[in-house]
Amino acid sequence: MTDTPSSERLHISVFGKRNTGKSSLVNAITRQKTSLVSDIPGTTTDPVHKAMEIPGIGPCLFTDTAGFDDDAAGLGIKRVGLTAGVLEKTDIALMIFSDCGTTEKEWYGKLAGKGIPVIPVINTSGFHTCSMHAKPDRTSDETGNIPSGNIGPLRKDIIALCGTNPLIVNAATGEGTDSVIQAVLRRLPENCECRTITGNLVGQGGSVLLVMPQDIQAPKGRLILPQVQTIRELLDKGCTAVTCTTEHIRNALSALTAPPDLIITDSQVFPEVWAAKPAESRITSFSVLFAAYKGDIKAFMEGAKAMERLSGNSKVLIAEACTHAPASEDIGRVKIPRMLRQKFGESLGIDTVSGTDFPEDLSGYSLVIHCGACMFNRRYVLGRISAARKQGIPITNYGIAIAWLTGILDKVSFPDQADCRL
Repeated sequence: MTDTPSSERLHISVFGKRNTGKSSLVNAITRQKTSLVSDIPGTTTDPVHKAMEIPGIGPCLFTDTAGFDDDAAGLGIKRVGLTAGVLEKTDIALMIFSDCGTTEKEWYGKLAGKGIPVIPVINTSGFHTCSMHAKPDRTSDETGNIPSGNIGPLRKDIIALCGTNPLIVNAATGEGTDSVIQAVLRRLPENCECRTITGNLVGQGGSVLLVMPQDIQAPKGRLILPQVQTIRELLDKGCTAVTCTTEHIRNALSALTAPPDLIITDSQVFPEVWAAKPAESRITSFSVLFAAYKGDIKAFMEGAKAMERLSGNSKVLIAEACTHAPASEDIGRVKIPRMLRQKFGESLGIDTVSGTDFPEDLSGYSLVIHCGACMFNRRYVLGRISAARKQGIPITNYGIAIAWLTGILDKVSFPDQADCRL
């Protein structure tokens, strides 16, 4: 059975100060030794991920983070930076409070500011290790656990900050972790189950032709992730899915008793497929579908319109999610730059970033062109769109950009998923 990719899982991240029991909580929830547990402050350095399935929640990814109070010279700043990076992909946050001081308030504000639901937690088995444990009203007993009668002041502080009662757990024994799962269930993103890749472009039992050129970028012996996910969804819809490469599209069409309801193609061969397409069939691309599935299709369309304002003096940022070694005909590093320069001149400036290397300051760019983001979860993509929008920089997507550059953007079909937005 094919595992659910991390980009399709609900991302649940655990935040808090050092030695408050973040790793113990992840281990208790996953019921595995996912994270290393130690009394030494700063044991968790890089984010630790654990993918699993939870009844009711489905596929999810738990992330244990370094303490956001890590003040070790040099490395501490880098560890906190990695923890901050986790925010961008977090759908739901578990925040362990050992106190309700300035640092907790700052990080709660960061999470809330990004619209991330926060579930506040008090870990009784980790409370005694925090910097505030010596306060008389928060004294631990001989077992290291804080008696339930001593959490009142902290509970009140958390309610005042978060507007909700904190969950009380013992991460060392696992007591109370069931309440964490229930709290996650109550905070699942609305309509998260209704988002589909193909949307309303093809209904139950429809017919689809998928044109999938196996170029040098395709993994040997495998299909790329967007193709796999789209085929699986079509099978779940009860559709008849026929696949072919570009050079065999006419043979595939002639083998069908009727024109397919929909043709899904790789963006790179839009013109060739459009030329062979039956008039009755609608056409779209994997990249366009993922623009709607992972991002904001309206923002990407506005970004495509902004391409009209580009000139040889403009500068474009191309952002790809993958960190693969560039191929000789790489779409983001070779093909799209070639098309852009043919359109706007060789002097057009183009920068390329991959993975999580996305600049905070976009002011030097006239446009951002993002890949289909099959390796990112939707919140991360929406975060990049939001960052670009706040700086007044238009952003679009590979497939939409290619459709505009080849003059067929008005002929491409887009899924209508407006009612399924987070």
